[in-house]
Amino acid sequence: MSEVRSPVLPAPAPVVNPDTAEFWKATTEGTFLGRRCDGCGSAIWYPRPICPFCHSTNTRWEEFSGRGAVYSYSVVHRAGGEWKGVTPYVLAYVELEEGPRVMTNIVDCDVEKVAIGDAVEVVFEDTGNGSALPRFRPVQSANEKGQS
Repeated sequence: MSEVRSPVLPAPAPVVNPDTAEFWKATTEGTFLGRRCDGCGSAIWYPRPICPFCHSTNTRWEEFSGRGAVYSYSVVHRAGGEWKGVTPYVLAYVELEEGPRVMTNIVDCDVEKVAIGDAVEVVFEDTGNGSALPRFRPVQSANEKGQS
């Protein structure tokens, strides 16, 4: 479980459909869900009822750890619309402990210090419409936590 907080970046409301409704409901409770295929055992992200690896429809919801590592990232210095006033920010792919990669933002960080391989954990940002966006923040070491 993770906290659900006010957003630090724009948090547009997601499009909720029958295949994703349970995921979005869980985000409001601070829980990060994915799907697991009972046919081939693969962890599936983004949540969908058909396994993209073996095409089985025998998939189920599973609580993911919400931890992973930065796989790739970009620091955005110029943006339009509601994102214009929040630059610079980090857009990244996070490889979850379960295996799938998630496109997300890295928050609560010095954007110039983000690096591939950094350990991150999920934090949920309230969209104001009954869902929360999963974003990730660097995992602090025990020494860093003691100093804050």
